[in-house]
Amino acid sequence: MAIRPYILAETNWNSLKNASFDLAILPWGATEAHNYHLPYATDVFEADHLAAEAAKNAWEEGGKVIVLPTIPFGVNTGQSDIYLDINLNPTTQLAILSDVVTVLNRQGIKKLMIFNSHGGNNFKALVRELGLKFPEMFICVANWFQSMDRANYFVEDGDHAEEMETSLLLYLKPDLVLPKKFWGDGRSKKFKIKAFSEGWVWAERKWSEISEDTGVGDPAHATKEKGEKFFKDVTEKMGGLMLELCKADISDLYE
Repeated sequence: MAIRPYILAETNWNSLKNASFDLAILPWGATEAHNYHLPYATDVFEADHLAAEAAKNAWEEGGKVIVLPTIPFGVNTGQSDIYLDINLNPTTQLAILSDVVTVLNRQGIKKLMIFNSHGGNNFKALVRELGLKFPEMFICVANWFQSMDRANYFVEDGDHAEEMETSLLLYLKPDLVLPKKFWGDGRSKKFKIKAFSEGWVWAERKWSEISEDTGVGDPAHATKEKGEKFFKDVTEKMGGLMLELCKADISDLYE
């Protein structure tokens, strides 16, 4: 495979010593159980592939974008008793982000997109704090899994190892998806108190109490073809956003 100049892990000092970029992309995943049939690194694989393809789309249109290596661990505080689900506390995420932003700011890359691939990662408060510390930086968070109307692609709803994620992995990493006979049905429990389901009250879910197979959402209708279509549409949309951000004047963002 040819070196992709927009992927930091693949490029080299020969190419970078005189280079400059407008936008850095930091993919951020998680390492956690995904039903019985998907790999623990599902969120990492999704972040790797989606960010790279979106950056390729932006690069080919002239966007000066560089994708940083994916952070493989996320916030898994609600899954502390799920074997080998690896947790990073939000304060740890803040420390990592602060160090990354310090480097980018010092080296003149003033725009950062956090390319989030895990629902348990909530970066808003962290970005607010970093915005005070680095007022000359523009930092945004993109949740690729919220970028499209899933009803146009998938039959079943859900938010973990469901039809959408299973379809994506059937397309991206089919060798790591167990045969269908191993798929759990992703049946999950909801809060008894109505206000939580209405969305205006939030509490963290205790994963081992809401799901037997660790999934949330039935993957039964997942197919490689659905995953491919969703992947292409998401990366086209995300690539367009990356290109816009590359071209944007961060001193003139509002109208």
